[in-house]
Amino acid sequence: MIFSTKKEKKYTFVEAGEGHPLVLLHGLMGGLSNFDKMVDFFSERGFKVYVPQLPIYDLPVLNTNLTTLAKYIIRFIESHISGPVTIVGNSMGGHVGLIMTLARPDLIKNLVLTGSSGLYERTFGDSFPRKNDRSYIRKKTEEVFYDPAIATEDLVDEVFSVVNDRMKGIKTVMLARSAIKHNMLNDLPKILTPTCLIWGRQDNVTPPEVAEDMHKFIPNSDLFWIEKCGHAAMMEKPDEFNEILYSWLKDKV
Repeated sequence: MIFSTKKEKKYTFVEAGEGHPLVLLHGLMGGLSNFDKMVDFFSERGFKVYVPQLPIYDLPVLNTNLTTLAKYIIRFIESHISGPVTIVGNSMGGHVGLIMTLARPDLIKNLVLTGSSGLYERTFGDSFPRKNDRSYIRKKTEEVFYDPAIATEDLVDEVFSVVNDRMKGIKTVMLARSAIKHNMLNDLPKILTPTCLIWGRQDNVTPPEVAEDMHKFIPNSDLFWIEKCGHAAMMEKPDEFNEILYSWLKDKV
């Protein structure tokens, strides 16, 4: 199903279905389309699904950090959604979800993390070496997935255009640095919200030990593995991901 994108005030988002609100947060190099199959699945099963576009490239340079993104989504929830929500965050979106859950536990009923940063992640580093080399960008994009075929030409084009836009490239590096600096190891035991960890066993960006540590330190957490799967499980193994999450959520909303 093709979902229309809404623009209201400073927010751009997808909205579908009726019921308990799910807010899906994409990663640093991600977008709304990363969650297409999730939106289909959950909007047909008694959930109201929101996918807000994170304003990664619209933030003032001095405020290009994860805390600002967390505040942005908190304001979105307060202005567009009634009642506590379930946050589903992939990669940097999961990190934003962790920050939000600590800051406003009253707004977050459940937290779902897949390939989340917050402890350790492999990134492009401090810059984009060989940014004009499309084959290099393709290789780095393919490494996100277990199955390199998931890195379509369109996806590689998106990443290539970002890293070759000077200001977008600068802000991407700034957010990657912000994620590394904002290590949450000491904060995880304070998260009392029910938390579901769904991880690709072959995640090269946030490796399996990240999931194991999050499970160890978040008191009320459950950990599920998806085999032959990389960093973006909801894209690479959407059917398996959706079934795991639906089974976990059914008795929690």
